[in-house]
Amino acid sequence: MHTFFYNPYGTQNIITMKKNMNEQIAQLEPQEIWENFVALNAVPRPSKKEEKVRQFMLDFGKKLGLETFEDKIGNVIIKKPATPGMENRKTVALQSHLDMVPQKNKGTDHDFEKDGIDMMIEDGWVTADGTTLGADNGIGVAAIMGLLASKNIPHPPLEALFTIDEETGMTGAQHLDDGVLNAEIMLNLDTEEDDELDIGCAGGIDITAKGQYQEQPAQKGKAYKIKVKGLTGGHSGMDIHLYRGNANKILNRLLYKGAQKGLQVSEVHGGGLRNAIPREAEAVVVLPEGKEEEILKDLQTLADTIIIEQKKQDPDLTFIFEEVERPEKVMTQADQDRLIKAVYGAHNGVYRMSPDMDDLVETSNNVASVNAASGQMQIDNLTRSSVESIKADLSNALKSVFELAGMQVELTGSYPGWKPNPDAKILSVMTDLYEKMYHQKPKVVACHAGLECGIIKSHYPNMEMISFGPTIQGAHSPDERVNIESVQKFWEYLKETLKNIPVKE
Repeated sequence: MHTFFYNPYGTQNIITMKKNMNEQIAQLEPQEIWENFVALNAVPRPSKKEEKVRQFMLDFGKKLGLETFEDKIGNVIIKKPATPGMENRKTVALQSHLDMVPQKNKGTDHDFEKDGIDMMIEDGWVTADGTTLGADNGIGVAAIMGLLASKNIPHPPLEALFTIDEETGMTGAQHLDDGVLNAEIMLNLDTEEDDELDIGCAGGIDITAKGQYQEQPAQKGKAYKIKVKGLTGGHSGMDIHLYRGNANKILNRLLYKGAQKGLQVSEVHGGGLRNAIPREAEAVVVLPEGKEEEILKDLQTLADTIIIEQKKQDPDLTFIFEEVERPEKVMTQADQDRLIKAVYGAHNGVYRMSPDMDDLVETSNNVASVNAASGQMQIDNLTRSSVESIKADLSNALKSVFELAGMQVELTGSYPGWKPNPDAKILSVMTDLYEKMYHQKPKVVACHAGLECGIIKSHYPNMEMISFGPTIQGAHSPDERVNIESVQKFWEYLKETLKNIPVKE
């Protein structure tokens, strides 16, 4: 089937329109951030593909005449001396990550390894055209660039640390050279509410279940592709408590229902990145001859029920039942049962709330992707927790489910959480400063995201740390957007914080 698209503007005019929009964004205030964000977003930088952005950052630092280098893993470090009169202040590390989550809507023509991000301004927010925006953590990177390039902003000695591969393994932080920083304070610019100061975060571990299955000839009957679409998705840490639908779990409910009446599974493909709540999933199935209408009716009834269940969290949830050519092979009954029951049994969502901090998710799991085709099946998970023993407990529970289903389980990429230190001196400084500037107290919180602070703390145990940033919504999804007014607030607060860094003891 061919889809035709009428373009009344012409390709060249669309390119010009996109260029003009980026120019408009570069003129937003504060220009020190937005100009750098536009330049940064012109450089492809998906996780594990940061070669171009690393070179971009090295060129940036060297052009400014600052000490600029890479460590052995590929993190970029740029150091800038204090401005006159600030030489006796404590050295501050400014830290953000270079990579971004490469998510796009189906039908969006975008190659994250080759293309820059097309941006738009909508109702006081900057967003992208059908893709993730990269404000996570590009706004933080751009703010640090603005400070490094500045000639009139007072600041103490600065050490800018731009880490790689934060989103898919914290690789840069994990392998950071111990001797590259001398700072006593680190400001991590990677949180998403402009009234919060973050002093703790969750650790995480990747759980991968793999298995093989046998195939058999498909039964007589019609074949259908079942699609789950339109879920809200989001960040698998920051948004996990919102009970947004997981496409893999929802599709599996339909497969379980249909299998009771003879549905056969040929293929399953759902989700994607471990740190994104899956928004779409699909399966090719064969319904037994003579029972197609009955089973489709049952599946549609269940789909309608799920839409009602999720109407508040996922108002655009859609199910599609599309007749397709019947495949020659399907999974055997026993292997199909193993897969469906493994996905059903795998915990998804909040596992435990923190007993120590109000409204904080302590432990969770995201069933991030489910794939079965050509005799191979795989289920990818990301388990998060701020308590190592509970992280191990949930990991063991998931491992047990998958092993009972006859799958091989790998636990990889474990990284520690960041234990809150409410007595840190920099927290007192920043709390008092926020109250003075905005006439209210900031929210001092810990988050369920996987910040790099805990890992960096393991390299520099005596370093005090605070994480903060502007308001960003929809991170890790094509709905990602950053509030323009919030970026202005963030910039002013960052500059005032640097002015008020304590003197060396």
